[in-house]
Amino acid sequence: MSADWLHEAGIGEERAILVSGGRILSARVCWGESLRPGLVAQARLVKRHPGSRRGVVRFEDGAEALIDQLPREATEGVTLTVRVTRAAIAERGRTKLPVVRSAPGEAPRPAPTLREELEETGASVKTAAITGRAFTDNGWDELVEQAITGEVSFAGGSIIVSPTPAMTLIDVDGALPPLKLALAAVDEIADALHRLDIGGSVGIDFPTLHEKKDRQHVDKALGDALIDWQGERTAMNGFGFVHLVSRLERASLVARYARYPASAAARALLRQAERVTEPGALLLAAHPRVLDAIQPEWEAELARRSGRTVRRKADPALALSGGFAQGVPL
Repeated sequence: MSADWLHEAGIGEERAILVSGGRILSARVCWGESLRPGLVAQARLVKRHPGSRRGVVRFEDGAEALIDQLPREATEGVTLTVRVTRAAIAERGRTKLPVVRSAPGEAPRPAPTLREELEETGASVKTAAITGRAFTDNGWDELVEQAITGEVSFAGGSIIVSPTPAMTLIDVDGALPPLKLALAAVDEIADALHRLDIGGSVGIDFPTLHEKKDRQHVDKALGDALIDWQGERTAMNGFGFVHLVSRLERASLVARYARYPASAAARALLRQAERVTEPGALLLAAHPRVLDAIQPEWEAELARRSGRTVRRKADPALALSGGFAQGVPL
């Protein structure tokens, strides 16, 4: 069955989902960060770590990034042309700086949009109308709930995805016998890596399996499930732990929602507001933190797109994800 990318150009957020048979296979979002993979720009080397080819560069807007593979002759204060290879990674409690590499001779260029990134891979990307139901009908709301909670349930158990400073941890939990539980979780884990856009270092904590043949059974099943996943993995150790490593270019959906829940909720509220059909002004009712996260240019864009006056109503009793939009009399 063929799969197609659907793309929505939302306010403050681009969204894309790869769908087949009414199900999301992969998902990507972009929040318009200035330092994204593909950006080529000039930056000043403000720190070089002694005895290494690593350091810190600062861009014209004041943003900083880690740089690797510095030219040997580069000294602090020099201006370099650099290319961003990894966006900032937001995790609970901290944010890792973006990563860049020296790009001598390359012409400065902006980072590609999410749509452009997908099209550069040769993928077919179709536009989904914001006011349509393409994302909803294919399971977008369920995916967002999984990203917010980090929990993916399946018959007999669940996996819990937790971003940490060192790696993304996936814990397998349930009431099934250990081998059955591990095998039942394999496909869910493989799906979650794509659906929640998880990359980098990933640790999977399966139930402890004492028999080597059982561990080998799970290893084979995991290898089969990850057939279209690009990276390396270890065999399961005696404690049920498996380590996956793949290229890391951006934060996973789980990491984004964990680090910036109010900002994520604000973007979701704006998406909801664009789909309001009742006449009148647009009322955005939400927790104060969510309303505070709505940037002035986002509200202006909502007013422009909808042709309506936008009003706000702060309600501390609402959960961050409990905001709603509706039409009200002018």
